[in-house]
Amino acid sequence: MIKKGLQSLVFIDESGDAGFKLEKGSSIYFIIVAVVFDDFLEAEKTAVAIKDMRRKEHFPDAFEFKFNNSKRKIREKFLRTITPFDFKIRYLIVDKRKIHSNELKHNKNSFFSYVIKMLLKYSNNCILNASIKIDGSGDRVFKRNFSTYLRKNLNSDEKKIMQNLRFVDSKENVLIQLADMVAGSERRYFEFRNGLKMDVEIYRNIIKKKIDDEWEFK
Repeated sequence: MIKKGLQSLVFIDESGDAGFKLEKGSSIYFIIVAVVFDDFLEAEKTAVAIKDMRRKEHFPDAFEFKFNNSKRKIREKFLRTITPFDFKIRYLIVDKRKIHSNELKHNKNSFFSYVIKMLLKYSNNCILNASIKIDGSGDRVFKRNFSTYLRKNLNSDEKKIMQNLRFVDSKENVLIQLADMVAGSERRYFEFRNGLKMDVEIYRNIIKKKIDDEWEFK
């Protein structure tokens, strides 16, 4: 159950990998997405709708929606299921060919921490006093250091962006699965928008009214 009384409820996931060996198969684009709710009841309603869809598709309760593992029909149905609800999508799109910092290119934890900080910090006050949930386990030391890094860089006496942070298992959280589905849709658009993939525009058109910001990092 999501707690009441919070200004922002934020679910974060990514599409692409944090590696920079582009010539050996690392993804060119790294997409990080924040799905932002301003109302905990709306978040609960969205979660219920996703679970209802899962049931109607005769998937088991433990089934996890993931963009890369889903057929086009399921991707479309999932995105149409969640669009009636009130939330915002904020993307940070990183073209890794434009990253020159050796620290970011050679330290995956630094890269991951930095892009999430940027996504949360520059939200035009869309994300405030937020309860943040991020997909992933991570070791205990990294999680502690990551949380400290974000608090130091996001919160000040004038403004508090992050109230609390928790890593969660996407298998157990359908709103993290929502973040995965929209992150995958965005990465597909950026990687194949000039190619021959027939479904590139379809996913984007379904969710485009929910997109509050798309920031191409340069």
